[in-house]
Amino acid sequence: MTPRSLLRPLLTLATTTALAAGTLALAPAGQAVTADPVGLNSPYEYLGWGSPQKPTDVMAATGVKQFTLAFMLSDGGCNPKWDGSRALTGGSDQAAINSIRAAGGDVVVSFGGWSGAKLGEKCGSASALAGAYQKVINAYKLKAIDIDIENTEVASATVRQRVISALKTVKNNNPGIKEYVTFGTTTSGPDSAGIDLIKKGAAAGLALDGWTIMPFDFGGHSGSMGAVTTAAADGLKKAVASAYGYDSATAYRHIGISSMNGATDEADEKVSTADFTTIYNYATTHHLARFTFWAVNRDRSCPSGTPAGDSCSGISQSPYAFTKIVAKYHG
Repeated sequence: MTPRSLLRPLLTLATTTALAAGTLALAPAGQAVTADPVGLNSPYEYLGWGSPQKPTDVMAATGVKQFTLAFMLSDGGCNPKWDGSRALTGGSDQAAINSIRAAGGDVVVSFGGWSGAKLGEKCGSASALAGAYQKVINAYKLKAIDIDIENTEVASATVRQRVISALKTVKNNNPGIKEYVTFGTTTSGPDSAGIDLIKKGAAAGLALDGWTIMPFDFGGHSGSMGAVTTAAADGLKKAVASAYGYDSATAYRHIGISSMNGATDEADEKVSTADFTTIYNYATTHHLARFTFWAVNRDRSCPSGTPAGDSCSGISQSPYAFTKIVAKYHG
């Protein structure tokens, strides 16, 4: 897979902060209103990148209450820091999380991404890696984490096993926590590294909440991005069902989609709001564990003459058009 310049900003662009997760679903008449699982409908926002919008303003404008906060990385050793450099607590990241929670939201913290030093590589054992994950969970009393495993981290079979084993420990030690693993895909489903992750998870007895693909940056395909995305997700479902012995309905409930809005890093590849509606309908039909995208930062049209980048989508759209679709998703 090619580097995602729009998907995963370089660390030199990073400086700030946080996001949120946790929202109330509208229940049918006569039924109680219940909270959506944390991470179910949590778009990514990177508050140190791309002229980020104030999360509480996004919440007020769209109804979304869940965000996925990117990225937690290594400080050079087996110690977690925001973007590998900012203190875990006490800074602007924590202030943003506090404001989101005060407005009725909550956060999913995402570990990894394309660039930077990854904890999965820097921690020398599964127990050490689990300890690093746990440090972040404890710091923010998290109900969900996302392991966005890309680039060198996903390329190593040793690291893939380390991540799976660490997640099993975290799951055992934190009853009720939601765990999501996010990785690249082909147009027909996970590549060999993704398949290996899933098989390792099944072999370890890891009851992962959502195996999540990023269906874009394909470098050439036929059909709309909505149709290509659902085909890739069907391939993911088959892989999860095969590895875990799930029936189709159960497998769908353990997969997710993390799309990208507007122009991607590949020439002529664009994800439209119509594509997003196709993905939303697919997710709703099959009750997927997760529907998200990269990124809220880009969820607006570009000024005239400005190409797609870290702060705009590169297509004609209304502000927050993609976030509003994700906010409607309640499983």
